[in-house]
Amino acid sequence: MRIFDSKKDNFKEFLKKRRLGQLDFSDKVQQKLKIIRSDVISKGDKALSAYTEKFDKIKLKPEDFLIKEKDKAKAVNFLTKGERKSIENTIKRVYDYHSKQKIQTWFSNNNCGLITGQLISPLQKAGIYVPGGKASYPSSVIMNAVPASAAGVKDIIMVTPPGGKLNDYVIAAAVLCGISKIFRIGGPHAVFALAYGTETIPRVDKIAGPGNIYVATAKKMVYGDVDIDMIAGPSEIAIICDESADPELVSIDMMSQAEHDEMAISTVISDSRPIIEKIKKILPKLIKNEKRKEIIEKSINSNASLVITDSLSESIDIANELAPEHLELYVKDPFEKLFLIKNAGAVFLGGNTPEALGDYVAGPSHVLPTGGTARFFSPLDTLSFLKRTSVISSNLDFLLESAGDVEFFSGVEGLSAHGESVSFRVKKAKKTIKKPPCLR
Repeated sequence: MRIFDSKKDNFKEFLKKRRLGQLDFSDKVQQKLKIIRSDVISKGDKALSAYTEKFDKIKLKPEDFLIKEKDKAKAVNFLTKGERKSIENTIKRVYDYHSKQKIQTWFSNNNCGLITGQLISPLQKAGIYVPGGKASYPSSVIMNAVPASAAGVKDIIMVTPPGGKLNDYVIAAAVLCGISKIFRIGGPHAVFALAYGTETIPRVDKIAGPGNIYVATAKKMVYGDVDIDMIAGPSEIAIICDESADPELVSIDMMSQAEHDEMAISTVISDSRPIIEKIKKILPKLIKNEKRKEIIEKSINSNASLVITDSLSESIDIANELAPEHLELYVKDPFEKLFLIKNAGAVFLGGNTPEALGDYVAGPSHVLPTGGTARFFSPLDTLSFLKRTSVISSNLDFLLESAGDVEFFSGVEGLSAHGESVSFRVKKAKKTIKKPPCLR
C-alpha cells in the first residue's frame, strides 16, 4: 500500500499511470482470439465443443450446451425460502429503479409542415455473459439481465462457463430474472458465438457482462458487429473522507473492494492526515481475519493507495481525475458535495452507504465503467438496451420552403443528386399547382 502527498512528484506520476487504464490488449492475445473467432464463424457448434474441451477440460456435445428445464427447476428448488426471497427482492428493486429510466417515442410538429420525432424500441436479443472461475455471481446475472428486461427485451440469452458443476444460485437467479435460454459455454468462444451465432446459440444484438482479459478482448473485437456494454477492467473504489469518517469503516470498504481479485484497486483520498495514519494501522489487522485474506493482501499491497490532500476541494478534484468505478463520499453533508462530482460510475453518499449496497441490493446496476472511462461512459441501464430511430415527415409546404437550403448544401458538397431529389419534386409540384381545373 502506497501513501502519497498530493503535492509530491511521485503522485503526479501515479496519476499519469492511472490515466493509461489497467487493461493491456496485447497483440499476442488478439492473434490467438482471431483464430478462435474464425473457427466459431466457420465451424459453429463444432468449434464450441472443441474449445470447451481445450479450455474447460469438459466434453460437451451441441445438444448439451443448453441447460434443460428440469435442471433449471432443480436450481430454483435448491433455494431456501429466505434465499429465494433475497433474490426476488433484489430483482424487484433493480427492476423498479430501471423501469423509471425508460423513455417513450415522441413527435414534434413545427406547424410549418414538418413533423420530426424519435421511435424508441428495445433490442430484440441480448446476450449476458456471467463469469465462473474464482467465484460465482448471481448478482451479476440480475444486474445485467434486469435492465434489459426493463427496456422490453424479449429474448435474453445467458452464457456461463460449464466448470465442474454449474452454480445453482447463478442458474436460479437467471430463471427468476426470466432469461429465456442458458448455455453452458464460457470464454472468448462464447462471446464470438453470441456475436455471430451458431447452429445452437442465436446471434444477439448486444453482449453485456464481465470476464477475464480474454473475454474482454473478445468483446472489444466483436464491437461493431454487435453492441457491447463496455470493456470492464479491474474493479475499483475511491473513498473521499474527511475528519468525520470512521477509519475502521473506511478500511473495511477498501477490503470489500480488494477481495474481488488481486488486480482490484482501492484508493482513499483525504485532507485528514490522522485519518490516513489510522487506516494505515487498522487495515493490516483487519485483513488477517478475512476469508479471502491472500487475495485482499495482494490487492492492497499492489494496488491500494492513501492520498493526503490539503482540502476537501482538492480531494474531489483528484477523484474527478481518477474517474473511479465506485466513489464513496464519506464526508459531512455529502449531498452538498454531490454536484461537484463530474466523473464516477456510481456515487455512494455518507457513512451508512457502503459500496456493497450498490453491488447487491440498492437498485442501480452494478455494471459500471472502470479504468477512468467514467469520463465518457455511463453505467449499464435501461437506455443501454433501447434503440432510438429518427422519424421525419414533410408536407409540400415544408418541401418548398426548404428547397433552397438543400440546394445550397448539396452544391457546396458536390452532391448534385441530393439537390435534384428536392428540386425535381418542387418542379412537379409547381406544375400540379398551376394546372387549370378541368372544365365540363
